[in-house]
Amino acid sequence: MKLAVIGTGWIVGNFIDGLKFAPGFELFAVYSRSRERGEKFAEENGISEVYTSLDELAASPAECVYIASPNALHYAQSKRLLESGKHVICEKPITVTPAEFSELCELADRNKLVYIEAIMYMHSPVRAKLREALDDIGKVWTAHFDFSQYSSKYPAYLRGELPNIFNPAMATGSLMDLGVYCVYPAVDLFGEPETVSAVSSFLESGADAATAVSMLCKNTAVTMTSCKTGQDYAGSQIIGERGSIKIGSISKLTQAELIMNSGERRIICDDTPKDELMGNEARAFYELIAKPEKNSEKYRELRETALSVSRTMQRIRESAGIKF
Repeated sequence: MKLAVIGTGWIVGNFIDGLKFAPGFELFAVYSRSRERGEKFAEENGISEVYTSLDELAASPAECVYIASPNALHYAQSKRLLESGKHVICEKPITVTPAEFSELCELADRNKLVYIEAIMYMHSPVRAKLREALDDIGKVWTAHFDFSQYSSKYPAYLRGELPNIFNPAMATGSLMDLGVYCVYPAVDLFGEPETVSAVSSFLESGADAATAVSMLCKNTAVTMTSCKTGQDYAGSQIIGERGSIKIGSISKLTQAELIMNSGERRIICDDTPKDELMGNEARAFYELIAKPEKNSEKYRELRETALSVSRTMQRIRESAGIKF
């Protein structure tokens, strides 16, 4: 199955590394606005075709596309490719608004295509282990999820440049780039929130440097923090009546440990190689395309969770005053 990728950044390289876990794909083409950058990336990754026009990619023999462009471009690029009959897996956040996501889901369904979000959490086998551990710790009254990571682009911003990740015109910032990794487990494990309250600290560019959220999800108090101008070392925690679950990396679901009030401790998951994490996404995408009937329930779950997350993200932005 011929696969094209949009983008030449590090995350595309990680996705390509993960393709060894999805051998049904043939890496066929790369789309980049820069011919020079695209050709360099193609040479490094054994890709035969380079496109600098989205229309050329849409008309190409590629059957499916992985999109890893700036957030503000996700909707238009996904729409064009779905209209041309190509399956799409798009990096998080899949669209800026839930209305855009719903529209593209309908388009994909009309054209009998697969359209999903590339989010490691939903495809990790640790997700099932996490659910099992929830049974061990009893009623969960509160949980805190954090993804704070000092951005490699922040020094450039401090020098007066405006990287995409700190440019509100690109629909980015800490919530959209990092906070989505916190919203996914919150919604998946505890349900879409009844109440949402959020605050953000903003850079002069207008992008949120950090966002803090409090939500009530079926009587579980959930807090979330994300930051792109500092580094977290404490991790995330789910607190139940009989014990707690510590998670070192909420984005990768690694370094997770069950700690019971009795003193018993059990490792849920240590570390998982990045290519395997991305490979889980690629394999799931392939199986949804190749075996639609067998995976229809999984597809429904992915879509419904993604929509719930998108609605929650919009409510957080509205509460915090994040604007694009």
